[in-house]
Amino acid sequence: MTTWIAALRSERIKLGRSQVLLLAVFAPLLSVLIGLLSNMNNLGTGAEAWEGLLLVMAMFHAMFFLPMMTGIFSAFVCRYEHAGGGWKQILSLPVSRTALYMAKLLTVAGALALAQILFSIGLLVVGMVKGMDIGSVPWGVLGTRLLSGFIACLPLAALQLFVSTMWSSFAAPLVLNMIFTVPNILIANSATVGPYYPWVQPMLAMIPNSGGYDFGAFSLPLENLMVTVVGSFVLFLAAGLIYFVRKPV
Repeated sequence: MTTWIAALRSERIKLGRSQVLLLAVFAPLLSVLIGLLSNMNNLGTGAEAWEGLLLVMAMFHAMFFLPMMTGIFSAFVCRYEHAGGGWKQILSLPVSRTALYMAKLLTVAGALALAQILFSIGLLVVGMVKGMDIGSVPWGVLGTRLLSGFIACLPLAALQLFVSTMWSSFAAPLVLNMIFTVPNILIANSATVGPYYPWVQPMLAMIPNSGGYDFGAFSLPLENLMVTVVGSFVLFLAAGLIYFVRKPV
């Protein structure tokens, strides 16, 4: 347990020193700006208005910001190991590879959780600024969608961490993540491909399938999507962990 805590503390310090953690603050702020500039007249009233606001603010947040942050965080927790033969040095130490790998993954998950918490706070602030009734907040719907959006990022985090530890290049995983994030809006229209595409899963999980968003992969019940998400996470985590444990020094 001591090894796990030490590894986790080390990864947190390394991510904090890069200041890339500020993305977890800036991305929700951009979503807040989008919400403030949006027209609320067509969003209805009461709980319907809050779900509409979630849809407006989560569109770009879940479609671009979350996948991009996931890739960036996953690459940055491996940044120091990519420089100056860092992988050879750290893997030659008497440190549990499993603890090291899980510490990196938990660090990425923690940064994403911070982003989701700040987004949640921003959603409530925007709603109150817009004059929406705080008493009509559908806590169950918003809480489920926000938590599901975070969980849906975990398969992508596991996949990106796998790629980041496998490739010696620091920039290659970032480019790969960007390439596969761009077509999200198109792939979300496919009920066949969308649910299995890790980069679009956060958007499918966060956006309520109401207000016209009941087509393509958006029409898939959230419970079914979560089964796919959990299965993908287990698969990517197992593949990455097995590779990392067996990775030659």
